[in-house]
Amino acid sequence: MIMMSRRHWLMTGAGVLLLLALPLIVPQFWLANILGRALAYGIVALSLTFLAQYGGFVSLAQTMLAGVAGYAVAMMAPTAIPLGPLAMPYGVAIPLAVLMATLTGALVGLIAVNTREIYLLMITLALAVGFSLFAQSNSEWFRGYEGIRNIVGPEIFGMPFRTHTVFYLVTLTVAVLLYLLVLYVVRTPFGLALQAIRDSARRTSAIGFNVALHRIAAFALAGFIAGCGGVLITFYNIGITPSSIGLWPTVAVLVMAVIGGLGHPLGAFIGALIYAVMDTFAASIIGHDRFNTLIGMVFLIIVVISPDGILGLANRLVTRAGGKSRTAKAASIPAGES
Repeated sequence: MIMMSRRHWLMTGAGVLLLLALPLIVPQFWLANILGRALAYGIVALSLTFLAQYGGFVSLAQTMLAGVAGYAVAMMAPTAIPLGPLAMPYGVAIPLAVLMATLTGALVGLIAVNTREIYLLMITLALAVGFSLFAQSNSEWFRGYEGIRNIVGPEIFGMPFRTHTVFYLVTLTVAVLLYLLVLYVVRTPFGLALQAIRDSARRTSAIGFNVALHRIAAFALAGFIAGCGGVLITFYNIGITPSSIGLWPTVAVLVMAVIGGLGHPLGAFIGALIYAVMDTFAASIIGHDRFNTLIGMVFLIIVVISPDGILGLANRLVTRAGGKSRTAKAASIPAGES
């Protein structure tokens, strides 16, 4: 177990170093529009994966929580058009926006604490669609259809946040920290209790754990993660509108998580990268109107071939290759030497 853990961390470190070196290798267009965007949306998908894998909840409210943070930072942004009465420096607006998403996540958990499976899906979907429609109809704070524009983000070491390299490196840093946070949390007593609740809430309650409180805390943590992604997505889009948090973006985050694989936090980023590449290039080849059909077909094929996503398929291929290698090595040893 120790050796596997060391190998896992070595591979993670090597992957992070490779990602840090990408600005020196790949074109600037790829940094922000594909890799940076995939990381930002992958963070939102990570919040869904965390709930699904370790809590047993498939929530469709994660895009809404990202939207709460996005609208909060937009309403407080000092560069917003139109400028709101709550304008303040980005250094204050960003933490407050993430806090709003965290509290909203706890509220969603409080509402959905006693529901599971299809009922949880329907409640969280209703909350997501309801928030989008509310933002669409509210012109005083949310600016209706037009939304809030010119959310360019803070300067980092004197450089604009929207600079391709800056946006990519900041988003990568946030994504890695949140990924490590999830890996850490699931090994803490809270994370272990949450997984026990996932397996059997009744038994976990019988040994003294507060099931409802753990579920609400899980939703709050997922809200924190989604809020970080929502702020970054708002900076990427240079604003936020109701259409960016509507039904299709909600489904898109679920598609990303499922394509990558719900069994491990890394799957969220793999799925987001696949989705970003397809959205960038496939739309120009087959037409944007047919993109939904294409992503639906890809989703269906992956789910049929590998229900646990690309990451699950890759793990099985590696395991199979390792098994064949060990079998071939054993077969090559003479009987007298065994």
